[in-house]
Parts: sequence; structure tokens; C-alpha cells
Amino acid sequence: MNLVLPQINFIEVPRLMSVSYTATLPVRDQTVLYLSSLLHAERVRRGTRKDRRVLTTFKQAVLVLRWFLDGTRVKQLAVDNAIGKSTVYTYLEEGFTVLAAQAPALESALLAAKMAGHSHISIDGTLIETDRVRTPGPTDGVDLWWSGKHSNHGGNIQVITAPDGWPLWTSDVRPGREHDTTALREHPEILPALATWIAENTPALGDLGYEGEADTITVAFKKPKGGELTKEQKTHNKAHNGKRAIGERGNSLLKTTFKALRNISLCPWKIGTIVAAALVILHIEHDRTT
Repeated sequence: MNLVLPQINFIEVPRLMSVSYTATLPVRDQTVLYLSSLLHAERVRRGTRKDRRVLTTFKQAVLVLRWFLDGTRVKQLAVDNAIGKSTVYTYLEEGFTVLAAQAPALESALLAAKMAGHSHISIDGTLIETDRVRTPGPTDGVDLWWSGKHSNHGGNIQVITAPDGWPLWTSDVRPGREHDTTALREHPEILPALATWIAENTPALGDLGYEGEADTITVAFKKPKGGELTKEQKTHNKAHNGKRAIGERGNSLLKTTFKALRNISLCPWKIGTIVAAALVILHIEHDRTT
């Protein structure tokens, strides 16, 4: 039996070339120099000898800021700097650790807000998504970091903002399965600090997710089952929601400024440190804390 096989023509694929190009990092020189100085101080503290690091502190600062602002992949950062991926992870962790150490404490942030004369503050929770999954939670079959509300894995961060929505303070991370009130209660310093704040007759505003702590956080009136809100309650809700909506700008500002906060592939327990570091960058970049 004679078999006729189709002719196969092999086409040579051109070799891939590496093309270098110039990019601009959307950040002030002062911000890069600030982070570089923090990294230098950390190397001095650790006793790192001269020329023992591949990158200078300035180049490391640029690497860290690229990751925060542009969400540049670790693999790409490694290629661009001719270093290994493990070294990139080390440099990143050093960067957001030294930055987070400069973040304001809650009491300091509230004191600064009081001195700035803010009429009120707002508190709101935001979910920082993560692709780290398969961590057993207290409920069988439900991951610890799974948020049913957002249908995604992530960490819950509490953010306190000024009346115009400028973020003043961010909390440590709690697993995404926790609702805002639960996450709030897991941070023992927040409620006492807010109680002291409202003692000055300046409210702390929140959405109905904080209904369980309405004695401390001012929330809107909830429509009763089978009933209607009064005219006064509706008026209150309209004014309250108008102010609170502006306050929620803080969460959006953090996520739109820093692409890395849209999805973090590092250990989810580090999300709080990473968000605090982003807050410090934002404050330095805009030369504003309150």
C-alpha cells in the first residue's frame, strides 16, 4: 500500500529580540529620594557592607515604586534589573516594611485631624483582592480569605478619611470573610479612639455595615420592615449619605493611585503593611497628611 503524506513546510521563526525603551515614573523626585533614604538607613541598621547589594538604594526605591504605582510584575522587575525573582521579593518587602513604619498611629492621625479643624471623619472598609487561596476558615468549605459580598478572595482594610475623602489612616488586615463591623471589633484600638473623637461633638460617619456599632459610629436610619422612614429620618439620611459618599473617596484614591492594591499576589497577611506603605507614599507625594 502506498501512502501519500502531505508536504510540511517548516517556516523559520525569527528570534525574539529584547528592545530597551525609556519610561517615566509618575512620581516626584522627592518621593524617590525619601524612600531611598529610608532604605539606606535600614541597610545601615542591618550593618550591610558596601557593594554587597546588586542595586543601590535609589534603584531599589524605583523598583518598589514601580511595583506600587504600575503593578509591574515581579518577573519583569527581575529582568529589568538583571536580578533574580527572589531578590525582587526581598527588595519589595524591605521597601514596604520601611515605608509602613512611617505610617501614622491612629491616635496621632485623629489628633492631627482635630487640630486641622475637621468637622467629621469617615470610616469605611475596603477589600484588597488577592489570589492567595485555599486557607481553611472557621466554616467548613469556606476559605478564610473569601468574601461572599465581593465574590472574591481578599483582605479587609478599615480606612479613616477626612471630610473631603483624603485617607488619614489605614488598619491592619483582617480576612475577607469578615464584614466591616466584625473586622472593626477585631482591631481593639479603633472603637476607643473613635469614642474619644466623638466626645468632642464631631461625628464619625459610616455606612450601614457598621449598624452594630451605631452608638459610636453615626449611620443612616434603616428602613423598618413593613414600615417607612419619617420625613426627618429621610432628611438625615440624605445629608449623612452625601457627606459619607465623599469620605469613601479615600478607598478609591488608594486603589486608583496604586495598581498593586487592585490585586496582591503576596502573602495576604502582609496586605495591611502594604496598604500602610501606600498611604505613606501618597502623603509624601502630595505633601499632605490631614
